[in-house]
Amino acid sequence: MEKESGHMTERIKGISGSTLKLIALVSMLIDHTAAVVLERAIIQGGYTETLDQVYYFMRMGIGRLAFPIYCFLLVEGFEKTRNRKRYGGRLFLFAIISEIPFNLAFRGRLLDLSYQNIFFTLFIGLLTIWIMDIIEKKNISYIWKVLGEGLVFLAAIMIAEVSHCDYGGRGIIAIGLLYLFRKNRIHQIIAGAIAFLWELTAPIAFLFVGFYNGQRGIKLKYIFYAFYPLHLLLLYLLSRALFG
Repeated sequence: MEKESGHMTERIKGISGSTLKLIALVSMLIDHTAAVVLERAIIQGGYTETLDQVYYFMRMGIGRLAFPIYCFLLVEGFEKTRNRKRYGGRLFLFAIISEIPFNLAFRGRLLDLSYQNIFFTLFIGLLTIWIMDIIEKKNISYIWKVLGEGLVFLAAIMIAEVSHCDYGGRGIIAIGLLYLFRKNRIHQIIAGAIAFLWELTAPIAFLFVGFYNGQRGIKLKYIFYAFYPLHLLLLYLLSRALFG
């Protein structure tokens, strides 16, 4: 990446936030293509070992990289945004917009309260670290800060579990740990990798995070938001066209 400095162009090593988003976006697309289209092909067309291996590679080999990167970028966005209320509002808006495409893609119906889309997880995660940040800045003793943040953290985990958000409480744990270790990138990467040890390939995502240079990159904010509901709707329509 290059940065203008006077009449000279200074090259900044590493990858930008927008590049990280693109990596996560491609990973998510591959994962959801397998989950929505390929899984239907396996169910209706019959199981074959080759098809099963392709499915497993798309989901477990590549698809697990997306969510850890999105969790990291959520914490980065929270730290750098000029308007946290607007940031939270966008997450909640797209959580609502995405719910019908999410239900259609993964449940085959318009309404399903048994499983909520990833924007709800990210929204709960944002509220969690926001309240933790408020407590952290209060003029109270360290013990009360730890107790307060701990209670907020546990409550958010329970809310994510009860509301059946994608990744549930485990997603909130990952976001919380990435926030708590945000002041030291190496410690943050280690904490994030540990938070995702339950998914074999997910910690690999933090190799990409390690190359993050702190720059925003290209301005495609709403394209990244809109891609989520649009690609789910398109995958659902493709699945219906192919398999009825």
